[in-house]
Amino acid sequence: MSSTTTATYTVNGMTCGHCVSSVKEEVSEVGGVTNVEVDLATGLLTVGSEGPVDRAKIAAAVEEAGYELADRS
Repeated sequence: MSSTTTATYTVNGMTCGHCVSSVKEEVSEVGGVTNVEVDLATGLLTVGSEGPVDRAKIAAAVEEAGYELADRS
């Protein structure tokens, strides 16, 4: 039985539904990712995965979509 992991990030620069679609598409392609949810109003990106996914891989996928993760506070 595998456990699922959920991580939340903040994405800077999204302004429309197309932005959300682009981020979801790119992050969905990261290995191990099983679920992606993006909230345009808050900029929150929630990633469900089969196990921990390296933040750098998520950041690279978000950058591929044309956006960037906010720095952790």
